[in-house]
Amino acid sequence: MMSSTGSRSGGHDDAALDEIELAGELMIAATASSGDRLPTERIDEVLLDRAGGGPAAGSGRDHGEQDG
Repeated sequence: MMSSTGSRSGGHDDAALDEIELAGELMIAATASSGDRLPTERIDEVLLDRAGGGPAAGSGRDHGEQDG
């Protein structure tokens, strides 16, 4: 088990945690999607929500507005 309280600055750990969180948000969006694939537009929404300063999971739009 690695400790995050070593001599490291934490930059790599922060980037890895961000990637894991984003992957989770995309998985949640995919689960909520009614189709076999997550529409590109929905992926863009998740990514843009992240770039806007907050996780998409907390935005109240988890269930999407599209049915296809």
